[in-house]
Amino acid sequence: MEHIIKINLTGGYVSAGDLYEILLIAESAGAKYIRFGNRQQLYISIDADEIENLAMEMLRMGISYEVDTDEHPNIISSYACDTIFSNESWLKEGVYRDIFDLFNYQPKLKINLVDQQQTFVPFFSGNLNFISSEVSNYWHFYIRFPKTNQFYNWPSLVYSDDIVLLAKATEDVIFDHKELFFDVPKINELFFYKMVSSKIPTALNHRSEPLKLPDFYLPYYEGFNKYSNSKYWLGIYRRNESFPLEFLKEVCALCIKTRIGQIYTTPWKSIIIKEIEQSDRVGWGRILDKYRLNVRHAANELNWQIEDLCEEGLNLKHQLVREFEEADVRTYRLSFAIKTQAQTGLLGSVVIRKQSPGIFAIQHTRDFNPNTKDFVLYKEDVETGSLAHHLAELCGHYYSMSVKDTESAVATMPVAPADETGNHHPVYRCKNCLSIYDEQYGDEVNGIAAGVPFASIEDYACPVCDSAKDEFVIKIR
Repeated sequence: MEHIIKINLTGGYVSAGDLYEILLIAESAGAKYIRFGNRQQLYISIDADEIENLAMEMLRMGISYEVDTDEHPNIISSYACDTIFSNESWLKEGVYRDIFDLFNYQPKLKINLVDQQQTFVPFFSGNLNFISSEVSNYWHFYIRFPKTNQFYNWPSLVYSDDIVLLAKATEDVIFDHKELFFDVPKINELFFYKMVSSKIPTALNHRSEPLKLPDFYLPYYEGFNKYSNSKYWLGIYRRNESFPLEFLKEVCALCIKTRIGQIYTTPWKSIIIKEIEQSDRVGWGRILDKYRLNVRHAANELNWQIEDLCEEGLNLKHQLVREFEEADVRTYRLSFAIKTQAQTGLLGSVVIRKQSPGIFAIQHTRDFNPNTKDFVLYKEDVETGSLAHHLAELCGHYYSMSVKDTESAVATMPVAPADETGNHHPVYRCKNCLSIYDEQYGDEVNGIAAGVPFASIEDYACPVCDSAKDEFVIKIR
């Protein structure tokens, strides 16, 4: 018999030294592999006869953990994105850490703290979802009532220092009145607001513009990537979701040796190491070589969410990815979730939900953005063997919609005036999504000013579909 040990890594980060100590305890308990979860937590599987020794070591080191339960879900955050996937926001390392330090209790509800400028960490997969606003140090607050899909938008923005206070008050109201707010079909939102407000000693009345969801784009989160003049970050994903314990020990040792303080976990069950110096890349390459770890998986394998420790979901994902590759199915800007259990909170552009053994329903969000909450049923009663076919059709439907929207937008763009000879000037059109680069207008998304010649731009990527520069063809207007 095995036990599953769960350790919460608040905010999705852990110091290299602390992780090394956890790994030593896991090793002494006979563990060979470590896994990470959708909520950026850590899992260790050990034999039942090792549980007492592990408990003693955990107590000695002051490490909180749970055995075979998830009574206290991990607080997840977009901290891992800072400086590599989001640069324009006021939400930086210091703000994250200040908020984490304020948590003086163990939440029983799922809490998300995310930057609205990124799309790497899901916005609404928690029960209490704090999403940064345009106003510095203020947050939007969305409550998803437990065991329901009912959302409530708190009517005012929340100051960073009040997040923990409001989260605790909200949790207390929900658990003290479960008959009203826990797994019930209809919520009295006004009554809920009054009850929570009565527990808060400070006024929360800063109002701002409604939350604007960014278009979804899942950044490629594997391999070595440069993000400053001299720094690199390394993302590591494992197809089977298992990281060799010995490998992680060497990762921690190299982090300590090269003065890298933290290791980040992600909702995609991968890890990220930042602050890698150019001179240290060889050392990181040697570790990857030693453990034969591939870090350049296809993008259509990286955009999946499945339940933690779920072999059924993992096997189905592998099957669908293989069939997608054989059929050469494009999945850019889409994400997929496989739900084998009810009310797991996973989000995706497309959701494959188990109805009964071997039978699934396919849903998608109305605009195919996984951070929206309006789901549309696409197919029901689909057998496992037919899933890939129907999913490929749905992907095709999405891109047909995308092309129509792009063509409509292009058709309404102003046509540049003819030059002195009566000829229109050249523009550059993406072969994949038909978006246009016009030198007269530049490219605001990519930060390219008006008047910059297309030929002079290095490493250009299409702002709509991310196609490379050589995917653009010249056209005359």
